[in-house]
Amino acid sequence: MDLAFTPEEQKFREEVRAWVRENLPPEIAHKVHNALHLTREDMQRWAKILGKKGWLGYGWPKQFGGPGWSAVQKHLFEEETALAGAPRIVPFGPVMVAPVIMAFGSPEQQKRFLPGIASGEVWWSQGYSEPGSGSDLASVKCRAEKHGDKYIVNGQKTWTTLAQYGDWIFCLVRTSTEGKPQTGISFLLIDMKSRGVTVRPIIMLDGGHEVNEVFFDNVEVPAENLIGEENKGWTYAKHLLSHERTNIADVNRAKRELERLKRIARSEGMYTDTRFRDEIAKLEVDVVALEMLVLRVLSAEKSGKNPLDIAGLLKIKGSEIQQRYTELMMLAAGPYAVPFVKEAMEAGYQGEFVGAAYLAPLAATYLNMRKTTIYGGSNEVQRNIVAQVVLG
Repeated sequence: MDLAFTPEEQKFREEVRAWVRENLPPEIAHKVHNALHLTREDMQRWAKILGKKGWLGYGWPKQFGGPGWSAVQKHLFEEETALAGAPRIVPFGPVMVAPVIMAFGSPEQQKRFLPGIASGEVWWSQGYSEPGSGSDLASVKCRAEKHGDKYIVNGQKTWTTLAQYGDWIFCLVRTSTEGKPQTGISFLLIDMKSRGVTVRPIIMLDGGHEVNEVFFDNVEVPAENLIGEENKGWTYAKHLLSHERTNIADVNRAKRELERLKRIARSEGMYTDTRFRDEIAKLEVDVVALEMLVLRVLSAEKSGKNPLDIAGLLKIKGSEIQQRYTELMMLAAGPYAVPFVKEAMEAGYQGEFVGAAYLAPLAATYLNMRKTTIYGGSNEVQRNIVAQVVLG
C-alpha cells in the first residue's frame, strides 16, 4: 500500500489550488474560516461557480458530465477547497441522489435530473428520517399508493436539512406492507412545489433554522419519478448511505478547523498551557489517523477493492473529531465562548462587547455539532455494523 502522492497527483493539487484561489469569493472564504452563517445565496453562489467549471459533480464519471477524476484526485480536490475556506458542497444533489440516478435511474431520468444538479441550479433535499424512523430506516411509514400513472404520497419526514430551500426531495416511501420491512420501500423523487407539500422549521439550540419537518398531504407524484423498481428502494438507499457516511467523516474540514483551534488557543493565551496543548496534540494525532484511514480507502479503490465496507468507521471517527475540536475551541475561549445572542452576533455587536469577534460563533458551532454522532446513522448503530461487516 503506497500512501504517497505521485508527481502527477501533486501537479493536479497545484492546479486545483490555483483555480480555487482565483475563483473562491473572499467574503465567502472569510465566513467559512470564522464559522459565520452562510446564506442560501452564499452556498448556491459557490455551487454555481463549481458547476460552471464542471466540478460540482466532481465525483461523477465523464459519461454523465463529470471530470472523471480518480479517487485520489477527488480527495485532493476536497482537501484544497476545504483548506481554502470554500463552503462544503451541499451533498444531497451531487453527492447523494446523483449517484443513485446514475446507477439505477432510467436514461430519461438521467437526462432530466442530472444537468440541473451538475450546474447547481436545482437544490435537492433528503427525505429519509421520520419521527419514528431514524437509524432504523426500514421502519419508514410515509406511504405512497399508486393510482394509475401517479403515486399519492401521505406522511411526514423530519430533520430534513435545508428543506426550506429545496426544489426537489428524494424520499424513501412505503409502497408495500408485505414481507420484511425492507422489501416494501421505494425511492421516489418529489417536486417540493407540489400541492400538499408543507415545510415547517425546527429551530435548533444554536438558534439556527437548519432542519425541518416536511409533511405530505395527498401529494400527487408522477409514476415516472420512481427510481428503479417499486419495492427495491432499500437497495438504492444503502448505496446512497455509504456515500453519505464517507462524506460525513470530512477529514479535510477537520484539518482546517484544527488550524483554527490553534489560532484561537494562541490568541487566548492557552497554547502555553501544557495540558491544553496536549489535548490539541491528541486531537491532531486522531486527525492524522483519520486521514491515513481515508488514504487506505483510496488505496483500496485503486486496487479494485470495495472501500465502502468501512464507511461506518469513517463516520464514527470523523463525527467524534468534529465534536472534539468544537469543545476545545470553547475551552480555549473560556467564559467568552458562553454568551450567545444570535441577533446581536449577526448585527455585529457580540465581538465588540464580549471578547473578540472570532469567539462569537463558538457556542453556536459547539451546539450544532452535537448532531454529528446521530445523523447519517447513529454511532452506536454504526459500531454494530462495523462489528458485523468488518470484524466478522
